[in-house]
Amino acid sequence: MTVNKSNRQKLHITDQPITLGNWYRHVNWINTTLILIVPIIGCVAAFFTPLRIPTALWAVLYYFWTGLGITAGYHRLWAHRSYEASRPLKIFLACVGGGSIQGSIRWWSSKHRAHHRWTDTRKDPYGVNKGIWYSHFMWMALKQNPKDSGRTDISDLNEDPVVVWQHKHYIYFILAFGMLFPALVAGLGWGDWQGGLVYAGILRWFFVQQATFCVNSVAHWLGDQPFDDRNSPRDHVITALITLGEGYHNFHHEFPSDYRNAIEWWQYDPTKWSIWMWKQLGLASNLKQFRANEIEKGRVQQLQKKVDLQRAKLDWGVPLEQLPVVEWDDFVAEAQAGKALVAIAGVIHDVTGFIDEHPGGRTLIRSGIGKDATAMFNGGVYQHSNAAHNLLSSMRVGVVRGGGEVEIWRRNSKG
Repeated sequence: MTVNKSNRQKLHITDQPITLGNWYRHVNWINTTLILIVPIIGCVAAFFTPLRIPTALWAVLYYFWTGLGITAGYHRLWAHRSYEASRPLKIFLACVGGGSIQGSIRWWSSKHRAHHRWTDTRKDPYGVNKGIWYSHFMWMALKQNPKDSGRTDISDLNEDPVVVWQHKHYIYFILAFGMLFPALVAGLGWGDWQGGLVYAGILRWFFVQQATFCVNSVAHWLGDQPFDDRNSPRDHVITALITLGEGYHNFHHEFPSDYRNAIEWWQYDPTKWSIWMWKQLGLASNLKQFRANEIEKGRVQQLQKKVDLQRAKLDWGVPLEQLPVVEWDDFVAEAQAGKALVAIAGVIHDVTGFIDEHPGGRTLIRSGIGKDATAMFNGGVYQHSNAAHNLLSSMRVGVVRGGGEVEIWRRNSKG
């Protein structure tokens, strides 16, 4: 009994079922406080806090800043190294990214690299195969077993002084850029301290969080897969609108080091536009792009896969290799015995059910019975359409040994 009790005590909490007696031990209370409890308090406070127009505009502006801190900073700069940033730009992105309350750069990028390496597997920290709500936020609200975590190399992040600085002091980033700074701007700017805290601070970070979480959930559930369908990532304009351009997720998973998510000029990707603008200002450099040739390869391969799947559903007639081989004389004899058989390109076709439906009339099709009608079919009388060739393939019944009438004539001439 003592041994069993000891073994149970060594079990990680995630290895134990959630019960009324232990549910609170499954909860990651720090994360739950930041992504659920504080935002709920903010929603309640909003009922007692008038929303002033300057505060609303500031909240929207700061929403975009902190959103870019994640999409252009945490994601495309640090997690994927898709471009290089100057020190001032790094500091800006580290600060506003910290204001989104989604963990430090080091923690966030580590999880995201694991997500790419282990997509849709047990080691994917927020795999959508575990459920859309799990991938959206439950993976943070509940404790995770370290043995299930996919490992990744973050040595480059450990050598980046901005990343190390932000990670070491992250609690201060939450307080300073999550709450104090937005309240300070609204308070000093137009005297709305409470509105700045509630709307530009708490509720703004809640909406930024939910938008980012949609990349983990909705972007793996809604949309098309124009580049690869072996894993769950998808492209959809709605997700792109929600996530500042991160919604072209199928492309991103195929070409993760590309600084773009949207590759067409008309696709919504303000993160890409911001990075490009920073390059023009001398704040960013070495913007990485996959070669168009490689991108098109992926697109064409996926199109071919879809075509092959559609093709497999259609009746293309009996494959040639499965047809019986018939001597020419036997073919002629069967036609003379009453079967409506014609030979075209060495393949015997039974046109019995098509004689009355032939657009060229009965006489024309009957004139080819028991003969090699290849020339007649392929332009001697009429250059048949692609549809006619496809219809003809469904009438295959055999293959002429030697190929057809010409081969028989040559064989008899030699005799």
